[in-house]
This record gives sequence, structure tokens and C-alpha cells, in this order.
Amino acid sequence: MADNYDDYSKEELIRELRAKNQKPRFGLYWERDDIEHERAINDDFVALDLDESLSCGDAPFQNLIIEGDNFDALRYLRMTYKGQVKCIYIDPPYNTGNKDFVYNDRFIDKDDVYKHSKWLEFMYRRLAVARDLLAEDGVILISINDENRAKLELLLDGIFQGMRFGSFAWRTKDTGNDSTGNFSAVHEHILIYALSGFAFNGNALNTQKYRNPDDDPNGHYALNPITCAKTFKERANLYYPIQDPQTGYWYPCDPDRVWAYASEERLKTGSKIRTETIESYLRQGLIVFPECKLENTFYYETKEELLAAIRQGTVPVLPQKKTPLLREDLPDLDFWIGKRIATGRPSKKSYLNDKTNLISPVSSWIGGVNEDFDEEDEEAVFFIRSQKGREGTDAINEILGAKAFNYPKPPSLITELLRQASKPNDIILDFFAGSGTTAQAVLKLNAEDSGNRRFILVSNTEATEAEPNKNICRDVCAERVRRVIYGYSNKKNIVGLGGNFAYLKTRRIASEILLTEIQHSQIWTALQLNHGVALSAFNPNSSVQQLQTTDNTVMYLCQLTEQELTAVIECLEKQQTTVYSWQPALLSHYIENVNLTCLPIPKFLLDRFGAGVKA
Repeated sequence: MADNYDDYSKEELIRELRAKNQKPRFGLYWERDDIEHERAINDDFVALDLDESLSCGDAPFQNLIIEGDNFDALRYLRMTYKGQVKCIYIDPPYNTGNKDFVYNDRFIDKDDVYKHSKWLEFMYRRLAVARDLLAEDGVILISINDENRAKLELLLDGIFQGMRFGSFAWRTKDTGNDSTGNFSAVHEHILIYALSGFAFNGNALNTQKYRNPDDDPNGHYALNPITCAKTFKERANLYYPIQDPQTGYWYPCDPDRVWAYASEERLKTGSKIRTETIESYLRQGLIVFPECKLENTFYYETKEELLAAIRQGTVPVLPQKKTPLLREDLPDLDFWIGKRIATGRPSKKSYLNDKTNLISPVSSWIGGVNEDFDEEDEEAVFFIRSQKGREGTDAINEILGAKAFNYPKPPSLITELLRQASKPNDIILDFFAGSGTTAQAVLKLNAEDSGNRRFILVSNTEATEAEPNKNICRDVCAERVRRVIYGYSNKKNIVGLGGNFAYLKTRRIASEILLTEIQHSQIWTALQLNHGVALSAFNPNSSVQQLQTTDNTVMYLCQLTEQELTAVIECLEKQQTTVYSWQPALLSHYIENVNLTCLPIPKFLLDRFGAGVKA
């Protein structure tokens, strides 16, 4: 809320005003003082309860699905996964006014005068905590529509300062829609913010196309196009014919895609160019001409004969597109009279030994599965390819047998994004998990490359007064992931991808009653996640819980009796041991050992948790 200036002196008010006037005013502002802050913002401790009946597979569980308010879940995850998450992907509510997000226990609709401010506050709180979860080479990818991109991008610029990486454009459908003004919005954005250590995986260069059929002493090479995306009107100096010095045949320039290299004959005196000329490459033997037999060449004795051929469509054409290379509107048509004109296109040798980077970078344009790309662009960049938005709905219908969730993202889109943004042992978080598409993508990638990627999904129930028993997390998200793991039947039997997950529920505990209300099982869950091990259920029949890390044994003592002391001593005989106890000082008194580290409960959790986040 705004500062209370009632107790300020005149001098203090003047200093405050001068300080405010000196601060930069550029940025995103919303009515934070005029709206009630989220009730999720409080000093409560958040605990997680493991529900084994809703979990999937055998323990220990590598993956997590968390039911509850995602702000609560994020605060908890900051305690256990701070600085460890490689990739966060979220598809947050788009603030459409169609009751797509809950603020203070009620859906926000289009008639709410503070709709935009509440959405920004809602997003700000969560993103500010999510930032702390990213690893040093971490990235966050956020889907958003065109209407709210500008607001979200400014918000992200403030939260993830200096981390803006770029954005993807994804075409959501091929058909038009009902937008007014003869304008059809058929694309969305995926905003990218990353820490300095992040890089997309890119695509390994296809070295199989590098060959050496003519025993070139410079080694294996590939043949690349020698054109650029400019027309003869845009780059008149790059529109010229090329002659094969061996055969004497001439090759016309594509008027819609001229040569990429300047010609010495067309350079002005004193001109500077960034690359070598076409003549220089010809002298070095780097330009390769396709084989063309004499009977396949074109020859025109007169201008009239050439014009007639142009009108009849019997002139040289591009090999694939079949568009004519000679037209009546082109300059210097007289040049072609009496020349042998070859078919095919010349190329330039590109040597494998000259490649300093064998990775093609990822294009910011997400292409369709069957979309054609320019051949030269294919060489320069790698295109993520995805199905359109309908695939997401079809996937839900196929797996669950009903349209159980609105506007899910297509699995192919999320799979390819994660293929580029993660590696086989990374942690991937989605705290607007919806129908669980991100988990399906992670499991698919692991099945493909035997990876060990782990997912953490957070989803809410979305229960309302009208639908008190509604539970999207349990009945849609977790159920979908369960079927993907085990397999399912629709028109045919789909084999499961394998894997498991622990189903957890958030629970708030007021700080003043934490000591009396926190459960042993909740402490044990937090300790396991904090130490980065897979999650197992609390054993209520034992007062000693134990886990093994790579170089340490971790124990939690529910109570301190002779039996528990004996268990600790036996463990210390083998290796370094960390013990969490309600009475660490007493434990240290009974056992003095350099291999023993005693830590308290629950102060340790509170210190790690940082309850009462005031973002």
C-alpha cells in the first residue's frame, strides 16, 4: 500500500518528493493501491501432504504434481528447489475476461473495472518467486496472446531484469476466425527470458551431406545456394548473368532472389564489399555448376524468338518452383540473344573444415509440420515444427475420452520447446499446468532418449460455489499423466511411456501454530525434496526416517529416545550423517562425533522457506 505520510515533517516530505521525482518513470504501472492484494500473500508456512492413493507408479517418485494455489506451491518450491530448475514453461490465463483466472477466491470477469490490474498483480506475485527457482543456465518460456503480450513483456522486463532473450511466434491455426475488420488473429507468442548461461540446443549440422566427389584437397564440402532474399529491383547490382568457364553456358539470375555476391563488373570505383566477388569465387573453383547437356540448353537467335518463348512459357525455370527466369519486364533481355542458356542453378562449396559451429540456431518462427521453408533459410537456422492448436484438444479427447479442458496446448509444441530448452537430466516446472501437457512432453522426450528429465506440475481445483467438487488437478491433469504413463485405449491400444509421480496437496499453517500443527510427514517430505532425492512416503511405524545422498546419510528423528540414538550411532560408523531433530542440542550432548551434523526442526524449514514473501 502507499506510504503513510501523516507523521512526516516538512523537510522529510520535501526529501521524499525530490527522491520520487529523480526516479525514472518508464515502465509498467497498475493500480496496486486500489485493489485488494491477494489473500494468498500471507505469513503462513506452506506444507505439502503426499496422497499415495492419487500418486502414480512405485516410490521413490521422481516427478511431482501439486494440487493447490500456485503461489503457495511456488513459495514451497523456492524452499526446496531454489536455483535448480532448468526450464519453466507456463501457459498462464490470458486475461480474456471469460473467467480465466481466480483472484481472491473468485473468477475475474470482463466487467471487473480492475481486471487488468488484478491480472498483473496475480502474475507479478508468481513470477517474482519463480525467478528464484531458475538455475544459472535456466530459462522461462511463457505463452501469451497478442492482446496481452505488451503488458506481460513490460512486467517481465521488470522482474527478470536484463534477462530478455527473445520470443517465438506460433501459428495457432490455418483457418480464419470471427475477428472484425477483415483481420484474423491466428498466432500467439512465447516469450523467452533466460539467465546468461542459457542457450537453446539448436540442431546438429547434418554432416552426411558433406562429401568430396572431386577429391578437393580442402576436404569434404556441401553445396549451398548463392542467392539472397532480394528482388532485382531492390538490388539491381546483384542481378547479373553468370557464365560457367568450363562449358561457356550462361545462367540467368532469379529476378525474385538475386545473387548473394557482387560482380566486379558492376562495382563502382572505391566501393567496399563485405564478401568476395563472384569472380573471385569462380577463380578459386568454389562455384559448382550442375551438369547440363547441350541438348538441354536454351538458345534464341532473335529478340522476337525470345519474347515468343517467354509468352509461351518455354524459357528456363527454377528447378523446384518452376517459375520463369526470363520475363518481358526484366532489363537487358538483348543480352540473351545468341547465348547458350543452361538449366539448373550454380552453388558454392562450403567446407566442413571451415565450420567453427556445427550447430544450427533455432528460428524464432515456429513452423507447421508440413510448412515449406526457403532452402537457404533451412541451411542457416533450425525450425521448431508444431501441429496447430486443435492437436491439444484432440489429445485430451483421445486420452480422457472427453473434452475435459479448454484450449490445451498441442503436445507437439511443448515437446519441441522442451527438446530445445532442456537436457536429459534437467528439472522442468509448469506452475499453470492445466491439463498436464508439459508432463506428457517430458515423458515423451525421456522415452526417446532414455533421459531422466523430471517434471513438477502445479494445478488448482478450480472449484466454485456452483461446482464445489470440481478438481482439475486430480481429475484432468493427474489422470491424463497417469494414462500417459500406464497406457490407454481409444480406437487402438496406446503403450504407456513409463514414469511415476507423487501427488501432493498444499496446506497453509499459520506461523504462530506451526510448532504444534506441522506433521512429521510434512517435515519428511520437505527434507527429501530439499536434499534433491526422489520422494518416498513417511513411514508412520518408525520414529527414524532415513535417506541416502551421494556422500551423506540424512536422518529425521521424530523423537529422541535410546532407540533413535542407537540408529544414529550405527549410521555414524559408516559415513557422514546429517540429523534433523526437535532437540539438536540434546542430541549433540549425547553424541560427540565429527561426522555428525545436527540441525533443528522446524526453524531450518522456516529459514529456508522465507515465509511471508512481500514481493
